[in-house]
Amino acid sequence: MTSLPRPLPDRALRPPMGWNSWDCYGTTVTEDEVLANAVFLRDHLLAYGWDTVVVDIQWYEPTARSHGYNPDAPLVLDAHGRQLPAPGRFPSAGAGAGFGPLAERVHGMGLRFGLHIMRGIPRRAVAARLPVLGTEFTAADIADTSSVCPWNTDNYGLNHDHPGAQAYYDTQVAQFASWGVDFIKADDMLFPYHEREIAAYARAIERCGRPIELSLSPGTDLSVAHLEHLRENATMWRVCDDLWDRWEDVEAQFARMARWAPWQSERGWADADMLPLGHIGIRAERGADRHSRLTRPEQITLLSLWLIARSPLMMGGDLPTTDRDTIELLTNEEALAVLWHGRAGREVLRERDLVLWTAQDDTDRTRYAAVFNLSAAPVRHRVPLSSIGAGPKAAVRELWTRTDTPHDGRILDVGLPAHGAALYRLI
Repeated sequence: MTSLPRPLPDRALRPPMGWNSWDCYGTTVTEDEVLANAVFLRDHLLAYGWDTVVVDIQWYEPTARSHGYNPDAPLVLDAHGRQLPAPGRFPSAGAGAGFGPLAERVHGMGLRFGLHIMRGIPRRAVAARLPVLGTEFTAADIADTSSVCPWNTDNYGLNHDHPGAQAYYDTQVAQFASWGVDFIKADDMLFPYHEREIAAYARAIERCGRPIELSLSPGTDLSVAHLEHLRENATMWRVCDDLWDRWEDVEAQFARMARWAPWQSERGWADADMLPLGHIGIRAERGADRHSRLTRPEQITLLSLWLIARSPLMMGGDLPTTDRDTIELLTNEEALAVLWHGRAGREVLRERDLVLWTAQDDTDRTRYAAVFNLSAAPVRHRVPLSSIGAGPKAAVRELWTRTDTPHDGRILDVGLPAHGAALYRLI
């Protein structure tokens, strides 16, 4: 077991960290692939706080394919319109076991188990008028057929003026709880902002008898005006559409996280999205089987921003086939300490292609700073120590290279590659 220089804070005091199947397997992940990633997480990343395994979208779709969704897909449902794992991809789910056996194996590794779900109720349940468990209502009675997801045809929204709508979410989440689910990524919730759906889902989690973290997606154009409602109902919420391994996607997160970072706390976490690092695209929605197209400096920039802004970290690449250099980034305990122990992360300067962020350590004895180069050419910046909260006698250490950094008491001389970053601890 790796010995960290400082103990990890309690989970409730730091953003969630884990692995999600979307970036590498899209809608098609199998039980064996989930378990292979869980084993790798346990053996190599758990000691560094990576503790959650999430099965992403359409685990209930037996004909799922890469690069898109099948219209009117033959979803696997129970007699009450609740999704069940596709047995061809999740053989342990047969005989009504659902994700119980898989969750038990994941829990046996000391990990948490999560799944993805779409907002609303399956259209096939509505067409078949399946009964809502414990009520006199059917799926057709409670559906809002005018409320549809613009990019997936599986579900209708729910009519929350009807009492059966809450009952359906209650029974769905109760089934997840019975399987041992610890984390739910609820999709099609934030664009537009479905306030009543979010509150109803959170209410169902409260009633299920099991502590479950709720993650909301996608956050296109998500406004801080929703902050208090989000904090009341969710653990984390996306602030963007899907992020992929393109520099323009990473660069766009600077403005978003500058807006959200001041509000990060144990009351809830703004999520800059999954990390499209390592081996991705194996059977994903976008692109071919590949190693992340982000350069090494761009990967360091992405991680530095996510850490100092305290975004949740969900690794998107297939861990067993990801390169060692990427795994080393994910297990750099000096850099990860910024996520675990940082407070009050904020952008303090943006001038042309130079961006500076600072944060305060929870001990109040240490500060952190990140220097970013958004230009497509290498640069050298002379950064006044005072601009990053350091005094003339500060000891400065760059965390990705694990090197102490000399200075003259006034200026930190920082050389950065194209789209590169440096992450500092200042004592």
